[in-house]
Amino acid sequence: MKLEIISPDKLVYSGEVNSVNLPGSAGRFTVLPHHTALISSLKAGEIIYQNEEGTVTLKIDGGFAEVKNDVISVCVENVIE
Repeated sequence: MKLEIISPDKLVYSGEVNSVNLPGSAGRFTVLPHHTALISSLKAGEIIYQNEEGTVTLKIDGGFAEVKNDVISVCVENVIE
């Protein structure tokens, strides 16, 4: 699957992942390969994704995510470093 995370001022991440766990406004959810299409708002929390290098955690202020055809597009308000 391809994950793209963007904020208003930069491309945060773009690459292949095995799974993504997102802080949906109705609760956390995990996206795996061949996931059904969806659009979800995101609340402040952590995006956790796994790629070939390991597990990565990003703290965000909120945003939204779209999943379609094994591409996860995440637009975030801010990444907290």
